[in-house]
Amino acid sequence: MNFIKTTEQDSNHNHLEKMSVSELLININKEDKTVPYAVEQALPQIEALVVQIVDKLKNGGRLFYMGAGTSGRLGVVDASECPPTFGVPYDLVIGLIAGGDLAIRKAVEFAEDSKTQGWKDLQEHQINSKDVVIGIAASGTTPYVISALEKCNENNIITGCISCNKNSPLSNVSKFPIDVVVGPEFVTGSSRMKAGTAQKLVLNMITTSTMIQLGHVKGNKMVDMQLSNNKLVDRGARMIMKEINVSETEALKLLNEHKSVRNAVKYYNDGRA
Repeated sequence: MNFIKTTEQDSNHNHLEKMSVSELLININKEDKTVPYAVEQALPQIEALVVQIVDKLKNGGRLFYMGAGTSGRLGVVDASECPPTFGVPYDLVIGLIAGGDLAIRKAVEFAEDSKTQGWKDLQEHQINSKDVVIGIAASGTTPYVISALEKCNENNIITGCISCNKNSPLSNVSKFPIDVVVGPEFVTGSSRMKAGTAQKLVLNMITTSTMIQLGHVKGNKMVDMQLSNNKLVDRGARMIMKEINVSETEALKLLNEHKSVRNAVKYYNDGRA
């Protein structure tokens, strides 16, 4: 197959070094504006995958992200933000990156080229058929990710992907592919730009919609968030004050005693029942 990496084709912008700072910013912004429209085209694919994730997590499963470089880092970021935002365990959404945790900060040469390490990394977490594994790769050609998803398919594990090329090798091996075709990058091949932005938007959609479906949001409030700093404690107290009409002092007291907005409100309402 003659596969073309659309994120590495030349863009319409040549001789970038001759542009002023203003011209660079205007043109980067112009390219960035196209990303949400590319994501919109993929909404049916995103929905199909989220439905699978919700079903698996409701039945004791976990969500894994796998990627290399920027894609891997974005998966790690999204996974790491779920516990403080939604109050879920740290092993419910897990981000794996080629090269291990070192690769989050520094590039690990050739780590993405391994055809065996991805499955080994999943096995360290006792991967099983209750789980869902999403491969993230802008080009859709990363061996670390593709080979791991192939093994998942062999073991009856739901697979999905986020790629920025239509019908990529990664998309073709995924049971629930998401193709967000953003086109050539402003800097040719720099998939940390539009492709990275698209992947981040899709990741936000996947975990946010999943956590809402799992009941970790009430109204539009993060009622299960972890109270890990003063700002969040203050936000939690204000949620309680609005929900059950108590003073700030009583709201803070309830929050400190029950450790979450949900538990504090439930305790208060149960006591008045």
